Amino acid sequence: MTEQNDVAPPSLPHLPPAPTDDYAFPELRLKQKMDDPEKTPLLLVACGSFSPITYLHLRMFEMAADYVKFSTEFEIVGGYLSPVSDAYRKAGLASAQHRVAMCQLAVDRTSDWLMVDTWEPMQKNYQPTAVVLDHFDYEINTVRQGVGARNGSRKQVRIALLAGADLIHTMSTPGVWSQEDLDHILGKYGSFIVERSGTDIDEALAALQPWKKNIHVIQQLIQNDVNSTKIRLFLRPQQRLLRLTKGKGVRSLASQADSDKDSALSIP
Repeated sequence: MTEQNDVAPPSLPHLPPAPTDDYAFPELRLKQKMDDPEKTPLLLVACGSFSPITYLHLRMFEMAADYVKFSTEFEIVGGYLSPVSDAYRKAGLASAQHRVAMCQLAVDRTSDWLMVDTWEPMQKNYQPTAVVLDHFDYEINTVRQGVGARNGSRKQVRIALLAGADLIHTMSTPGVWSQEDLDHILGKYGSFIVERSGTDIDEALAALQPWKKNIHVIQQLIQNDVNSTKIRLFLRPQQRLLRLTKGKGVRSLASQADSDKDSALSIP
């Protein structure tokens, strides 16, 4: 689940760096036409370390899709994983190359609508979440002019951050996020938040009242507290990861990434 805690730049607007020559925005699974032109098109973006990706990272997209379908006036047109760049320098972070490969294997083997965007992990400098969302907004609504509707019109797509309740908890903690970034992320874009065991989401939301209408809380009916940090702990003594990460290829890459990290950084 999203694991980034941002301390944002002091000024707006956020201007994402220009794409590099070898970057291509993934759109193979992006919906080209809406089914219901009366609804608002929605693109979900999950930012985070994904070191490694877990079932819960993937599952939260499916929970969000059900929530959107039955409880909102949105229509999902795409979903993206955006792994953080190596510049994030989080302890235990596997290389961007390994993390992108793990995410790609996971979505290829489990989903027919999710994609992995490599713009953020390709950046030499750390990009705050607000800037990453601006990147998706630019690619979808400026470059591609939104999405088509069955009636022949085109509609601007609502970009939204998909995350776990732990992220909302950090947003409600004074000094972790700037007021400008909170207003940019929750005001301009909005978020879909999946409940997570051990996090008091009501307490967190109480501190985010100015953006309440843009924060959608998704109940996790079956609690699952698997996260990347716990998976890395399993990797240390080479304990079994079956059913925690998706597929042999992902588990192998996770183990290799952990081994490479130890060799390069000498982390015990």
